[in-house]
Amino acid sequence: MIKLPLLSLWSGLRRRLFWPSWKSIGLFFAWILVLGSIMFFSAFIYLERTLPDPESIAARRITESTKIYDRTGEVLLYDIHGEEKRTVIPWDQIPVSVKNATLASEDSGFYSHGGFDVRGIARAFFKDIAELNLAQGGSTITQQLIKNALLGKEKTPTRKLKELVLSIEVERRFSKDEIFWMYLNEIPYGSNAYGVQAAAKTFFGKDAKDLTLNESAILTALIKAPSRYSPYGGRVPELMARKDAILDRMLDLEFISEEEHRDAKAETVAFKKSTESITAPHFVIMVKNYLEEQYGADAVENGGFTVITTLDVGLQKDAEETVSKYAAINKQRYQASNASLVSINPKTGDVWALVGSSDYFDTANQGNFNVAVDGPGRQPGSAFKPFAYALAFEKGYPDSTILWDLKTEFNPYCSPDSSQSRDRYGLQCYHSQNYDGRVRGPVTLRQALAQSLNIPSVKTLYLAGISDTIALAQRMGISTLTDPDRYGLSLVLGGAEVHPIDLASAYGVFANDGVYNPWRIVLAVKDGNGNVMEQAEDESKRVLSTDVSRLIASVLSDNAARAGTFGFNSPLYIPGWEVAAKTGTTQDNRDAWVAGFTPSITTVVWTGNNNNSPMTRQGAGISASGPLWSEFMRKALAKVPNESFARPGPMSASKVMLDGTLGPQPHEILYYVDRSDPLGPYPANPGEDPLFNHWEWSVMAAVSVPEPQPEPGQSPQPIGPEPTPTPLQPEATE
Repeated sequence: MIKLPLLSLWSGLRRRLFWPSWKSIGLFFAWILVLGSIMFFSAFIYLERTLPDPESIAARRITESTKIYDRTGEVLLYDIHGEEKRTVIPWDQIPVSVKNATLASEDSGFYSHGGFDVRGIARAFFKDIAELNLAQGGSTITQQLIKNALLGKEKTPTRKLKELVLSIEVERRFSKDEIFWMYLNEIPYGSNAYGVQAAAKTFFGKDAKDLTLNESAILTALIKAPSRYSPYGGRVPELMARKDAILDRMLDLEFISEEEHRDAKAETVAFKKSTESITAPHFVIMVKNYLEEQYGADAVENGGFTVITTLDVGLQKDAEETVSKYAAINKQRYQASNASLVSINPKTGDVWALVGSSDYFDTANQGNFNVAVDGPGRQPGSAFKPFAYALAFEKGYPDSTILWDLKTEFNPYCSPDSSQSRDRYGLQCYHSQNYDGRVRGPVTLRQALAQSLNIPSVKTLYLAGISDTIALAQRMGISTLTDPDRYGLSLVLGGAEVHPIDLASAYGVFANDGVYNPWRIVLAVKDGNGNVMEQAEDESKRVLSTDVSRLIASVLSDNAARAGTFGFNSPLYIPGWEVAAKTGTTQDNRDAWVAGFTPSITTVVWTGNNNNSPMTRQGAGISASGPLWSEFMRKALAKVPNESFARPGPMSASKVMLDGTLGPQPHEILYYVDRSDPLGPYPANPGEDPLFNHWEWSVMAAVSVPEPQPEPGQSPQPIGPEPTPTPLQPEATE
């Protein structure tokens, strides 16, 4: 009888404790809302009292410039925003095309919001949290104006709240047109140009009111990343793509008509020649781009950084003068309008000199394009050969190894006499020729590489392996071999693209006893208070054996061995110095290269045309790039130690062909070696190799040994499995 009231009491308490009423829940959230509002408005009032006066927003803020120095820290190469160019113009002198392009690109809802975009802020906030940084935007035109004119470079959650408060205040005190007018007179467009009038004068040499629709869209495209998209940098195609996207957006918003959209995209753009004071412009733009990627454009423009680079001003001056001199000569002699040079310290990876194009400020001829690093790269011709030979040496083939330099068909489904153009599967036949059209019979690997013989080089790549050679080149710093499946045996003759700076870095491995030092352009970065933000560190890594790298250096510096092709007094020979060098020429003489080194310096020179048009028939690597490379190297060598290459250890083999002998009967090397183990026993069935018959056929034909001929109109049946079709690249020459 007594238990029932107790149970009833417990049941009531439990309902109150664990199942509160809707009234209690509502009261709880009401208090939360009240307390939250009090906290928010308290913070709002506090921030409002501590923030800058919004009325001062039209005043120009003083920024601290970032300075880029040479390797000594004494020679100023470039002062970023050291002097702001700005001319404030009235609202009615800013063309409608600029206003609409800016709205389409930066803030299409500007005239409808109250100074901030809630969705944009939320999107940026959550992305900052997800990526653990505070770099996201989500800013309206009003917020961007506040950031540039009042708040500076700080990126914190408090900064976003300050932007919000000031945006409300500015929107309350100024009309939309007044805010937009201040923005267009304040925003940086790059090259020290602040405001649309200064930008119009800087990039097009005209007043803002005279800008075309296309030019307006270009200036607007610069706002997002002024340095990256600079018309005087190497990313003009990216600038044009962003400009076109803005025009597309303007069309979608019905700011322009279909006809205006079409005409603007078809308009030819002519940028005013830059008058900026800048030393080593291609190099400096590389440094600016690097800094922006690391620290953000705003920090670079306003952070007061001190940047010590790797550049040697003396060598840079020599490089620019030499490139300029021979660019003019080569244009007249070989119809080559451009040249590039990169010089590196192989012991550290420091870039000492870099000329991306013959004249950076000649924008009419794409002089601002940096051949050394931009674009997909250029085919290196025979300058790629040392990678295949290095791997062959690494796998056990001595430099005394003999290969037959005879006309050879490398597609096993084509006739061995090289008479077909395609096999029965429709694939190209491939029978490379030497640069001079001659064949030399049996030659050693040393002779073949030194004289840049194509046929033995293709055989060397086959013995070394295409995929393994690609892997070695990648380890040595070639960054452009991103699609291995498209490269065939013509890879060894330059059937892929490389950047000159990567090639210089890779050749530095041969100069540095097999140790790879990635190229670098920055030694140290300090902030405005002198605190070290970045310091270059040793990133060296062994990628090739010491003896193999020394053997390559020995071959490429062997003037007697290369004399058969280049003569004894070619530009590759510098009296009094031990210098290794390799030429490269691509099909139709579209690219001419010389890459060479001593233990102290590595230099690569490229000559050609940016539009990939061919040079004259005489414009080969040795003739178009050789004199340029030689003259620069002679100047550079006077400033570095005169070091000799260390001699490679002995490398020998006790097998016919590998030991430099032909044996009792003439055969090609596949008769004696298994490609997977050249130093192992003779292959039990040499004919199992898919190319054995074709290589043997050329030798037998050369020494007049009768060989069974295929029936007329029939292709020979190769031995071994059917090869995977591989597209063959156009044949490189020298």
